[in-house]
Amino acid sequence: MRRSSLLAISVLLALAAAATTADAQTYDLVLEGGRVMDPESGLDAVMNVGIIGGSIAAISSDPLDGREIVDVSGHVVAPGFIDLHAHGQDPFSRDLQVRDGVTTALELESGVGRVDEWYAEREGDWRINFGATTSYGAARRAAFPDGGRAAIYEPATPEQIDEIQQTIARGLAQGSLGLGIGLQYIPGASRAEIFRAFQTTAQHGLTVYVHIRYAGVLEPETSIAAVQEMIADAAGSGGSVHIVHIGSSGLQQIPTLLDMIEAAHDGGVDVTTEVYPYTAASTNIRAAILDPGWRERLGGDYSDIEWVATGERLDSASFHAYREEGGMIIAHIIPKDEMEYAIAHPEVMIASDGVGFVDGRAHPRGAGSFARVLGHYVREEGVLTLMDALRKMTLMPAVRLESVVPLMSRKGRVSVGADADLTIFNPATVIDRATFSEPAHASAGIPHVLVNGQFVVREGELVEGVMPGQPIRRRPIS
Repeated sequence: MRRSSLLAISVLLALAAAATTADAQTYDLVLEGGRVMDPESGLDAVMNVGIIGGSIAAISSDPLDGREIVDVSGHVVAPGFIDLHAHGQDPFSRDLQVRDGVTTALELESGVGRVDEWYAEREGDWRINFGATTSYGAARRAAFPDGGRAAIYEPATPEQIDEIQQTIARGLAQGSLGLGIGLQYIPGASRAEIFRAFQTTAQHGLTVYVHIRYAGVLEPETSIAAVQEMIADAAGSGGSVHIVHIGSSGLQQIPTLLDMIEAAHDGGVDVTTEVYPYTAASTNIRAAILDPGWRERLGGDYSDIEWVATGERLDSASFHAYREEGGMIIAHIIPKDEMEYAIAHPEVMIASDGVGFVDGRAHPRGAGSFARVLGHYVREEGVLTLMDALRKMTLMPAVRLESVVPLMSRKGRVSVGADADLTIFNPATVIDRATFSEPAHASAGIPHVLVNGQFVVREGELVEGVMPGQPIRRRPIS
């Protein structure tokens, strides 16, 4: 039977199953007349959605009775966006994220050092769902007596590697979502050391989320070797790996890297990746990435570097002065065609890599990544379809996590029994408004966002005092 026929049958079955739930019940909330799009079943139809408590209780073409009925005609009712890569875990950044349609924002690349404390700080007081990995960087710093430069640049002794594994294991046992390694930020870490970390993580059945070792233009083999290392570590440890921001890590080598990742996945290695929809990266100017030789490695120059605090482009003198001072930069180095290739690739998720805003300044990806994909790359450029874009923002990241956090099997979908994490947007007007010069502008065309059945954005404005976000966390091991 042809795939199109199978899809049509599955949609009809989903509609029939949803209609059976549409009885005389009165729902807490009904979203009426929206275009319901569910990437899991393929459902794409004008329907009414009934919500009870924090869950979707009915999806029907028939009218539904609700204590509150909200007309969302002309809008898409989609699963709330799941951001696997959100460093901006502060209230200001979070509130920009939710107005970009994000209902779950996870710190998986860098992770956190004190897992219990991090979750406790947000419990009951967070607008969207939250979660984090265990930080390899924090574990490595703890193993070096003086921390600092030594923890970044020096090789670890066998005793220190053992200590790192013990620290990692404690964090994983506290219910974190895996291990986060910013490998490009710790050039002193050997391949043997990192393989041990993969083994420790695999013993817990978890995933390593990693910023790979290299990115390069004049030395393209470094990016390729870095991805080969991650695939080999995942395969050799019997574990899994998620390679973050393939755009800024791969540069001109993105198509080759994606071929490698796809072939490894098809061959049985649990490897996935993501991209953010911008041609510029961001980091601290003191990071090892920008050590001498960075212009050759990254194919950039001083004028490609923007100082976040002022928006100025740098020259040699200002670069070295600011490097002494420390602070955030934006590096305009990612090739447009290769980045768009990654956005369109069926196996690449969307994630923001949004960093925290300081005095309203940061890379705009923390405020506009998801609306930018929907408005610019779907509607204006036609790089991918609307359903494919939603799948990359919702279902794919949920599936990445659901084997270790069963709660995620109820997210990333619009189906009966799923959590009512929903983003309602106008496909004709949704767009990012955050720019490099004015990055703190909230996205447009997203009037409503619900988290666990409660409005957190309504008529385009934050709903004050509503904090329904729940922890995305594994059960701690006592």
